[in-house]
Order: sequence, then structure tokens, then C-alpha cells
Amino acid sequence: MNARQTAQPELAGHPHFHYVDGVLHAEGVPLSDLADALGTPLYVYSRAALHAAWNTYRDAIGERPVLVCYGMKANSNLAVLKEFARLGAGFDIVSGGELKRVLAVGGDPAKIVFSGVGKQAWEMHEALMAGVKCFNVESTAELARLSDVAQACGRTARVSLRVNPDVDAQTHPYISTGLKENKFGIAIDEALEAYQTAASLPGLQIVGVDCHIGSQLTDISPYFDALEKLLDLIDRLADAGIRIEHLDLGGGLGIRYTDEVPPSPRALLDRVFDRLQARGLGHLHLMLEPGRSLVGNAGVLLTTVQFLKHNDARNFAIVDAAMNDLLRPTLYQAYHGVRAVVPRGGAGQVYDVVGPVCESGDWLAKERLLDIQQDDVLAVESAGAYGMVMAGNYNTRPRAAEVMVDGTQYHVVRQRETFDDLLRGESTLP
Repeated sequence: MNARQTAQPELAGHPHFHYVDGVLHAEGVPLSDLADALGTPLYVYSRAALHAAWNTYRDAIGERPVLVCYGMKANSNLAVLKEFARLGAGFDIVSGGELKRVLAVGGDPAKIVFSGVGKQAWEMHEALMAGVKCFNVESTAELARLSDVAQACGRTARVSLRVNPDVDAQTHPYISTGLKENKFGIAIDEALEAYQTAASLPGLQIVGVDCHIGSQLTDISPYFDALEKLLDLIDRLADAGIRIEHLDLGGGLGIRYTDEVPPSPRALLDRVFDRLQARGLGHLHLMLEPGRSLVGNAGVLLTTVQFLKHNDARNFAIVDAAMNDLLRPTLYQAYHGVRAVVPRGGAGQVYDVVGPVCESGDWLAKERLLDIQQDDVLAVESAGAYGMVMAGNYNTRPRAAEVMVDGTQYHVVRQRETFDDLLRGESTLP
């Protein structure tokens, strides 16, 4: 960067999004140019940011036996998946549709783990025929179904059981998954019996122990509360004659949305391997399933101010993006930074940034100090994870386009939906 560029602030946690000559850029591309050329709402991703996030895991791993399976539910755009496939990632999938996406970009089936609480028989069949690495099984009923499907297609299903350690991840209740009241996994005190059931069923091969306690973790201590319980279980399994090849700790490392200081992959891995060695389990391979920490800070959502509305209680900036484009604020009361693509530099006013959808819950940000006018373009930060992937068509609103920036070039990696797309497949009665 030149001196003029370094004098401008970067977005929090987004080093590949920065101001140049008073205009917010993604890498070398002005976001104002993208808004003019492609319209808004518009998701914009940085290829360099994806690579940088991946490298934090690669550098932390070194020569240690770790497979990183990208948790693709965070962002399943084909261009994003292709980048991680090129980098050597595995993939954590939760549906047959996600399997199709990985295969479509040439992802290695032998690096796919199939998670999720409600796998259907056809999904199991497709995954077995593709040759996935492992099924993360979440109930004894699922074990029975998987055994039947594996026998029917003449394949052996490699399985790990997702164990629920009853550990509080200290995160939002909707993304906490390791407590006994959550729907996920098999209770830790029932796990040994479940493994013995798995060992007795034809068509199954036990290979691992799996756990995922939640998402957006900014403190790694809950991982180690869970890890000790998992290592105790692995010892009990060994006593019962059940050998484990790998330990899957899931994903969940957080990112910076505002003032968080997320832990690094290295901080997590160093402590995990210290504990494995101390417990005499250094032979285990480790698997991780990060999603948000690989893509969350690699994207922004561009949106244009339609109207400014002032009343006695609130000031509203009504924009063209809505809850159907970015659901996280409505669903989780989540914080996303918002800033002008071309700042005006004045004192500004406090606004709620809201969308046009006919719901009071349709908001993107509340009580933000912004110096803006009608037709200004805003960037909603930290929108690379659980953004477009959760988008819908409420109020018959076409979904946004997606763009990948690569240096000074950009590529449209998903066309904006049309109204014809929305009506396709519907019909009236004769």
C-alpha cells in the first residue's frame, strides 16, 4: 500500500477491505464501481481473504496430522468451494445437496464428512456411492438406517458418533450445540452403549469420535472442557475393544464482528496436541470443521439507501437489502458493522438501518452513527458467513448477486435472480 492508502482505516477484522482515496475497496476494486455496475443488494467476497484465512489453519497445523473440512453451510457458493478445494480442504456437509455442490467443483469425496441430525436414506446412498470419508452419526436410529443402506448398496459406511458432552459454549443459544437440551449428538453417558451398538451392526466401520459444541466461540476453554470428556470416552472405548482412528472437534472458532478478539487456530491446536500427548493418545488424527472463521470476514453486503426517515423516537435509513438478504440480525440479534462506501466526513446522526420487507423485525443494524444521504451505498461488514446462504425470497424479492474480487479484477459468481426465476415451477389451477 502507498502512504495515502495506509492513512485510511481498514474494516474491523477485514484487512482486504480498505479505503483508497476516500472510497472503500475490496482488494483493488472500488466497491462503488461494483454497486454502479451490478446494482445492490450485492454480496462481495475477497479471494485473498479466503486464502489468508485458510493459511492461518495451514500454518498452525504444520506437519501435524490434521484434516480441515470446511463447514460449507457457512457459505456454499461454488466459487468459494472451488477455492478451498484447490487449497486442499476437505468439506463438512449436512445434506445431499451440499454433497452435490462439493462434487460439482471437484472436491475429493475421501475428504468429506457427512454431518447432520436428519440424514435421509437417499442422502446416505449418494454419499456412500461417492465414497465419503466418514458419517458423523447423531442417534442410534440413524445407525440402524445407515447399516441398512450400506448393506443394500454393498458398501461399508465409516462412522464416528457425534457425542454431546453437555458443555456450555457461552455463545448465542441458537448456535450452541453441545448442551444436553440441544437436538444434536448422543449424550456422553450413553455414548459407550451407542458405540457398542454400532460395532454390532453390519455394514458399519467405527473410525472416530465427533463433537461440535457451538459456533462463534471467542474463548477456547469450552473446547477443553469437552476434550477431557472425549478423551475419557476414547479410553473407555479402548477398554471395550473399540479402536478410534480420529478425533473430530468440529468447528466454531469465532471472528471479529465488533470488538471481539477471537482465538487463533494455533492457540487451539497447540493445546489440543499437548493434551493428546499427555493422555497417551498422540496417535490420533485430528479433524476440524471450521466455517465462519474461514469465510466470515471475507465478505461484505452492499446496499443502497432508499430513504431517510426521521421521527420523534428514531431515525431510519431505509435500504434496499432486507432480512431476506441477511437474516442474522433478525434471527440472532447479531451485530454487523455498517459504513459508507464513500464517507462524507460529517458528524452524522444515529440511525437504525432497516429494509423494505413488511416486518418490524426487518433490520440490519440499530443505533449506528452515520453521515449519509439518500442513494449512498453502505457496506455491511462480516457478511461472508451465514449471509447469502441463508437468503430467501420473502415478499417475492429476488436474491442478490454474488461477486468474487481477485486483485483488480472481479467475477460474478452468482447472477442476480430474476422474477422469472421466482415464478418458475409454479402454476395455477386449470
